[in-house]
Amino acid sequence: MTVTKLLHTRMRVNDIERSVKFYTEALGLTASRRHTSPRGAQLVFLSTPNSEEEIELCQMPPGAAPVQVQSDLMHLAFAVDDLEAFAAAAAAKGYALSDGPTKTGSGSVIAFIDAPEGYEVELIQKAK
Repeated sequence: MTVTKLLHTRMRVNDIERSVKFYTEALGLTASRRHTSPRGAQLVFLSTPNSEEEIELCQMPPGAAPVQVQSDLMHLAFAVDDLEAFAAAAAAKGYALSDGPTKTGSGSVIAFIDAPEGYEVELIQKAK
């Protein structure tokens, strides 16, 4: 027996509204639904263009230990058509690249932008 599909990836955050603002403004994702879990955590699901998988942001109830993201623990990667144009638009909204752009051996161009909790987001412009 095997799994049939990836549905979502959960990321804990300290400030859910700040994180939602980043993912919607900087990356153009859409908050598809919100609710409170049975344990009292605030949840927001983010939809990504051309993908069925979602990102679930989770802010635990007051009193929970704060999130401390380890560097290089994990990252999300998104395709972009034009990395230079994406970076300019993100910078105009106050979201500067944290690394890159860098051309890879395959001819793709990659860069990184940091989400509020310290999660890295990789942006990939595939080789043409």
